[in-house]
Amino acid sequence: ITKRMEHRGWGWQALWWHHFFLLWSTIDGQNRYSIPEELEKGSLVGNVAKDLGLGLSDIIVRKLRVASEAGEQYFTVDAGRGELVVNDRIDREALCGQSASCLLPLQVVIENPLQLHRMEVEIKDVNDNAPTFLKSDHVIEIAESTVAGVRFPLEMAEDPDV
Repeated sequence: ITKRMEHRGWGWQALWWHHFFLLWSTIDGQNRYSIPEELEKGSLVGNVAKDLGLGLSDIIVRKLRVASEAGEQYFTVDAGRGELVVNDRIDREALCGQSASCLLPLQVVIENPLQLHRMEVEIKDVNDNAPTFLKSDHVIEIAESTVAGVRFPLEMAEDPDV
């Protein structure tokens, strides 16, 4: 009985390793692109086909598609050129707030045979918001006898841009 159980244990281990290496071969390294926020719809992000070593015919035949892990479909692949393009306007402040980095993870799926590729698109901040103060007017009274170089503190301005 113990030899039969040992044999069964080895079979499960072999099957586990087989699945592990099969999964490992379907997931490739990660590419990263960087774009400024607020790009127009249709703006080029990068050439996915070239970066993944695919020919243009592979895009249609192997059904290449991009899925966003964030839920919103900000990007699409132009099947004629293999390029990743902006599908919708991206407002970095709405997406990532005051976070220092803003990364959108993407999953590129290629069928026949199945391949999964992780990509990230870094959204860079553009200074598209003016700073604002809580009060619109500030009155500062400075005496005539004030020494040059004296500083007068002001309230902090709020700026949604990083």
